[in-house]
Amino acid sequence: MSGTTADHSHGDRLDLTAAAGAVGRGRDFAEQILLRLGWLPTGEPTARRTADDVLLLVSELVTNACRHGAAPYRLLLRATGDGLRIEMTDAGSHLPVVGPDQPAVPGGFGMRLIAALADTWGVIEHPHGKTVWLEVTR
Repeated sequence: MSGTTADHSHGDRLDLTAAAGAVGRGRDFAEQILLRLGWLPTGEPTARRTADDVLLLVSELVTNACRHGAAPYRLLLRATGDGLRIEMTDAGSHLPVVGPDQPAVPGGFGMRLIAALADTWGVIEHPHGKTVWLEVTR
């Protein structure tokens, strides 16, 4: 079960109550936002790669929240001056870790991808969970 909220001054929010199907719903939601903001469709290759990166980043954030966090989950996308801020909030206390640069060592590759593709990212701890955020410049 999920719901969306639009308050364009604060961003667009997708509330997810369960992990099942959350990644697909999050990605579809992000694609709708990118269409509305004019990031898609685009014939310009660099702009298309950036939009594709955003969709991949959303998939990774939602996957990590569902795998290592706890429901409820909230995905927020907000346009910034020249880019996009993406926030994924969950009720879990497990903080993300960027894995080692060693393919034989399991874990942490989603956060390595986020660190590589996002312009900046971080974590905000809350009394009842955390928010992992990132920003991408258009």
